[in-house]
Amino acid sequence: MQIIRRIGLILLWLAAPLFAFAAANKNDPYLIMLRGAGNIALVAVSIIIVAVLLRRGHWRSIARKLLVVLWCLPPLLMSAAHLRFEVRKHDVLSASAAEARQLGPHFMVGYSSFPEIARLAEQGLIGGIYVTRHNIRDRTVEALRAEIAALQDKRRAAGLPPLVVAADQEGGIVGHLSPPLTKVPALATLAGLAPDVQQAKAEEFGRIHGRELADLGINLNLAPVLDLKPPVRRNRLDFHTLIGQRAIASDPAVVGAIAGAYVRGLEASGVGATLKHFPGIGRVRTDTHHFSANLDTPVEQLDASDWRPFREVLAHSQSAVMVGHVTLTAVDPDRAASHSKRVVQGIIRDRWGYQGVVMTDDLVMGAIYQHDVCTAVVEAINAGVDLLLVAYDGAQFYRIFDCALDGSRKGKLDAAALLASEARLGRAFPAD
Repeated sequence: MQIIRRIGLILLWLAAPLFAFAAANKNDPYLIMLRGAGNIALVAVSIIIVAVLLRRGHWRSIARKLLVVLWCLPPLLMSAAHLRFEVRKHDVLSASAAEARQLGPHFMVGYSSFPEIARLAEQGLIGGIYVTRHNIRDRTVEALRAEIAALQDKRRAAGLPPLVVAADQEGGIVGHLSPPLTKVPALATLAGLAPDVQQAKAEEFGRIHGRELADLGINLNLAPVLDLKPPVRRNRLDFHTLIGQRAIASDPAVVGAIAGAYVRGLEASGVGATLKHFPGIGRVRTDTHHFSANLDTPVEQLDASDWRPFREVLAHSQSAVMVGHVTLTAVDPDRAASHSKRVVQGIIRDRWGYQGVVMTDDLVMGAIYQHDVCTAVVEAINAGVDLLLVAYDGAQFYRIFDCALDGSRKGKLDAAALLASEARLGRAFPAD
């Protein structure tokens, strides 16, 4: 019995700092699964343990008093974290109409709560929404269609342009609205077919996606993937990027041909495409969902291979470009491509002459979020990025928008870049 008590005491000493850490970081994307009931349970368990320790006389020695204090920390730290979140949220929701008009169009946000996203939409604090699997889980297509239409109605009533509505329907392992939408094979399954069959099938896949997305009120698909297929598996810890399964082929000509046909099918249905993930993550072994990553390949080599599909598809479409969070070391070794002016303005805009929409990959990914996210937000806007994506954890919008708000109030944002971006968004997504 004594041994069991000692083991229990040891476990309490070990668990206390873990509970405290989770409480202090309750708003972190990595702890999203604890929100709601999980946070309530964490606080409840902490209070129960404190009550039990006090009842058993754990205030009689210094060591045991310290244990009681440690278990008092989780509720206090969680309250402080919640207060910080609410203060930031209040700051964002209190932004002036002029600030919302200037910054809001550049944010695309995933959401779980309709009332919350409706408020952001009505106030003009966002320019787009990202719809994914949890928005349709246990619901009908009709319900999601009605929800999107209701948001657009609120925009019209507020005198604001329609929201850009995006989804991530690549086909294969990435089809976040399938089911109930049609499960389309990955474009990579077409790589071994005859060229004419490739084209016909890819365009058919694009038409299927486009028709179903347009029926829901979605006007932008975050596909296709133009990264070249790596020759070997990236690494055993890559649980999310999985580019080996998502990339079309290793041959740039095949990638360009299949992706171009897919985009034609998508656009024929009135849905825009998004070419991703420039400057290419096929050569990168690190998963940017969690870690920073470098792309060390010389520009000349990338220009002749990895970037060919991007240029070819852009030349014959109205596609947007998604910039990933890898660092293109030969161009800008100090920051990820997603917020590098040398990459966005220098390569995509100036060298390629592309004046369409450029968006970031999800800013909640570890390669950005776990570092100086405020600097990244300001630099992305000043680099000429048009849409900043907050997809996985929509609650992080308040932190990320607050970064832009603070940058604007301190005069750190390039007004000319914002105006040029507003014009690009207006051309790509006209209000009428």
